[in-house]
This record gives sequence, structure tokens and C-alpha cells, in this order.
Amino acid sequence: MNKIDSYIRTNFHYIALFFLIFNFFNSCDREIGRLSKRIAKLEVKIDSLTQVVVTRKDLKIEGLRSEKRMIQSTDRKILDVNRQSEIDREIESLSK
Repeated sequence: MNKIDSYIRTNFHYIALFFLIFNFFNSCDREIGRLSKRIAKLEVKIDSLTQVVVTRKDLKIEGLRSEKRMIQSTDRKILDVNRQSEIDREIESLSK
């Protein structure tokens, strides 16, 4: 028993340092696990947001197309031709 006690007394600093380093790496591993779960949740949110952006763009294009059809169904000429060309340019820019 005296050998173990004397060994602990002489090497206490090294033993304490070992346990501190072990505890540090153990806590880092837990934190990495938490961060990886959070990253996975954020990736799901980002994917859903990109789908919403595409949907909004599609709605804008369809709105412009319906406006163009409405203009074509009426009998006004000069102002509507200019608006139709504007609509075509907007649809092309949104489609890219």
C-alpha cells in the first residue's frame, strides 16, 4: 500500500494532467456529436428553403404568363405590345 501511496504522491501532477486531458477530449467528443446533429437539422432547413425559392420563382413566371395571356385576349394594341415584350424579358431573366 505504501508503494502505491508514494507513487501517487510523487506523480500526482502527471496523473491529474492525464485525467484533465482525458476529460477535455471526452467533452469535445460530446460537443462534436451535438454539432453534427445541429448541422443535420440546418441542412434540412436549407433544403426546404431552396424548394420554397424555386416555388416562388415558378409562381412569378406563371403570373407573368397569365398577364400576357390576358393582354393578348384584350383588343388594345400599342401599350400592350410594349408590356408583352417586357413580360417576355422578365420571364427569360427569371428562367435563367
